[in-house]
Amino acid sequence: MAKLILIDGSSYLYRAFHALPPLSNAQGEPTGALFGVVNMLRATLKANPDYLAFVADAPGPNFRNELYAQYKANRPPMPEELRAQVEPMLAIVEAQGFPILRIPGVEADDVIGTLAEQAHAQGIEVEISTGDKDLAQLVRPGVTLVNTMTNAVTDVAGVQEKFGVPPARIVDFLALTGDSIDNVPGVTKCGPKTAAKWLAEYGSLDGVIANADKVGGKIGEYLREALPRLPLSRMLVTVKTDVPLELPVTALVRRERDVATLRALYTRYEFKAALKELDAGDATAAAAPADTATPAAVPPAAEAAAAPPSGEAANAPGHYELVTTQAQLDAWLARLREAALIAFDTETTSLDAMQADIVGLSFAVEPGRACYIPVAHDYPGAPAQLPRDAVLAALRPVMEDPARPKLGQHAKYDINILSHYGIAVQGLAHDSMLESYVWNATATRHDMDSLARKYLGYDTVKYEEVAGKGARQISFSQVDLDSACRYAAEDADVTLRLHRALWPRLEGEPKLRRVYEEIEIPLVPVLAGMERRGVLIDVPALRQQSQELAKRMFELQQEAYRTAGREFSLDSPKQLQALLFDELGLTAKLKTPTGQPSTNEEALEAIADEHALPRLILDYRALAKLRSTYTDKLPAMVNPRTGRVHTSYHQGAVATGRISSSDPNLQNIPVRTEEGRRIRQAFIAPEGWVVMAADYSQIELRIMAHLSGDEGLLKAFHEGGDVHRATAAEVFGLKPEEVTPNQRRAAKAINFGLMYGMSAFGLARQLGVERSEAGEYMARYFARYPGVHAFMEATRERAHRDGYVETLFGRRLYLENLRSRNQALRAGAERAAVNAPMQGSAADIIKRAMIAVAGWLEGRDDAHMLMQVHDELVFEVRADAVDAVRAAVVGRMSGAASLAVPLLVEAGVGANWDEAH
Repeated sequence: MAKLILIDGSSYLYRAFHALPPLSNAQGEPTGALFGVVNMLRATLKANPDYLAFVADAPGPNFRNELYAQYKANRPPMPEELRAQVEPMLAIVEAQGFPILRIPGVEADDVIGTLAEQAHAQGIEVEISTGDKDLAQLVRPGVTLVNTMTNAVTDVAGVQEKFGVPPARIVDFLALTGDSIDNVPGVTKCGPKTAAKWLAEYGSLDGVIANADKVGGKIGEYLREALPRLPLSRMLVTVKTDVPLELPVTALVRRERDVATLRALYTRYEFKAALKELDAGDATAAAAPADTATPAAVPPAAEAAAAPPSGEAANAPGHYELVTTQAQLDAWLARLREAALIAFDTETTSLDAMQADIVGLSFAVEPGRACYIPVAHDYPGAPAQLPRDAVLAALRPVMEDPARPKLGQHAKYDINILSHYGIAVQGLAHDSMLESYVWNATATRHDMDSLARKYLGYDTVKYEEVAGKGARQISFSQVDLDSACRYAAEDADVTLRLHRALWPRLEGEPKLRRVYEEIEIPLVPVLAGMERRGVLIDVPALRQQSQELAKRMFELQQEAYRTAGREFSLDSPKQLQALLFDELGLTAKLKTPTGQPSTNEEALEAIADEHALPRLILDYRALAKLRSTYTDKLPAMVNPRTGRVHTSYHQGAVATGRISSSDPNLQNIPVRTEEGRRIRQAFIAPEGWVVMAADYSQIELRIMAHLSGDEGLLKAFHEGGDVHRATAAEVFGLKPEEVTPNQRRAAKAINFGLMYGMSAFGLARQLGVERSEAGEYMARYFARYPGVHAFMEATRERAHRDGYVETLFGRRLYLENLRSRNQALRAGAERAAVNAPMQGSAADIIKRAMIAVAGWLEGRDDAHMLMQVHDELVFEVRADAVDAVRAAVVGRMSGAASLAVPLLVEAGVGANWDEAH
């Protein structure tokens, strides 16, 4: 069957412009939209359709403006930097040989609809390349939508799944919901679910109109109020399929491309890969991710469009050498000594770096060529391998030479592995995981397989392919050498390829490059050292606490039985649903994704005032979590080699830049409960040593004062008193000594709540007051601290404009949901936009502090940095060195950033972690 591809050019251009940050050529001409459009055209050309057309909006008004003068009236003017790219885009499309259609008086959608109708009538398959939901009304068997950024195909079933109505009802659906972007009026408060429900019940928009008096509640009032405008809304969202066109569908064939014009355009806009392809006679002549001379951060959607497809020759597997002789090892040692950058990786017996033994090492010094040196494969019949100790001894001078730059993927793990064998890796210059993380923390996962697929268009060999999975998975030491070489050498090769793809991007963004070079890379050996040191645990104390928690859990269980009047499982959501909501008749405040009453922590908190049972269940769960996560688990996690517990720190896990930890997760030990404090008491120091905890005081609030420049907040911190009491005094118009505990509590809740986007409703719930009273508190706060309000509004505006926010040091957080049609997702993104500069800056500050403190501690034997938890650093200090260490640590933590307010650090000392507070 013949195929027609219709490209929604207007959608292409706007999506590329808004997805990509500003890009430019050497002359400063904007190129970002061009970059995105050319990459999206690539997929169309590769599909080799029989017929195709690039359809764009013609300048000037169209018939919808005559129907409704306010149509699209709320749209801002086209940005100048986008307007400047329209004509170059059309010139490139024209030179590529695409038929271009721009019909005055109608929109691109109408031209697409007409062509789709004509083609379908002639038995031609139609694919509409667009991101516009309005075109879903055109879908039918043989007519599909394709989102070129995600490659998602929407057919008839896809429309039903996405919108809850079939394609034939999309016009009615859009008339009811309206369209805020095009300023099409709909029914107030009528969202997609309501519209789909009405159409399912009454069959069509006409049916909804005829039965409007049957719809109850406030939404029914809104529906009846909208009845006079619904026919107009339906006309505005209906795509025309009868636009007079001069050319038939069968005339829409690709012409021979104008190579000279394309070469001139690609040269002007610095699309280097496209030029290369053009000169090579490649029919796609499409831009690749390195086309622009001015790299800039690319959000997730845009990078999906720009990523190269899999299977390209440049991304084919490389030449991998299995090193089993001394001559081969000597040759590779010579290459390593001469290399500008050494990519390295280790293969081990375990993912736990503190428990693992080395099995082999892999290296790459140029893309496509790598080696694997096995040293401990021990399966029956395994070929002879070079002795492990001899190999490591030969590699030690290279790996410990700081003048020989190293590259890893999650290099901290490999550094710790090699440390077990007396190799102290020096000269870590790059880590491809961290390059991806700093470039765009939210665009993808940062494991090698995900990064290779995203940035190289390459499918790596998976661990399960060589070692099996599940109960039958074997240790890597049991993998045959040929398979092991293919897997392990590829790791080093792909790491080097990823670096070459990612590093130019960071180099082009000075702020991001500084975050990477001055914060993330120097932090790797610091975290590695903390993991290796570990922390001493009082195992008997934890076991005693575990027994006491079990006893208290049993008591809570019996009390819950008495309160309910029968026995039930406190751990069964299904039984809790039946008991709480069916038998006791409590109000279900939250629902599960399947529509069932939720019994999670938030849901139980919401009904805790209605009955005694929810609170008993919450208390039981809190103790059960502490027991399973800490008091039972920590003793079993003591490493027999060291006698200590070794957490794993994660640099590339939290979008705002914070460090997280696992096995154990140190971030979630409660600090305000007696049970949580007892767990912290089990973190102890050896005899003759003490635990020191150094904590930033109200760091995020201080960052808020710095960023907002609010005079009142700055004054409160400079005066050095109780900032929450000072805030309460300002808000309630009192002298500080007149502030009541409840007023201070309200001020504290506002101070911290605002940074997390807390609403008046949320504040009311936290304080246990009416929403109107909480609203008054917030209004007074903003009246007294206008700079805070101005900062929050300006941050939201910048986030909407740029698509991201930045920390004090230039770290970026992209917020994809800022443009979401889903109000809840959009509101969440706006809250994150306000909070991220504070939380991210706090993360950057403590990382800078860790680097500075670690530098001071280097070579000393009287103190060790053990843990990082939120805004706190925990140390093990020899008792006779406490004063000197405390002064040095506090000084370096306080000096980690220069703010408009003092950066206060409080440091305490004790026999255990709890006492140090």
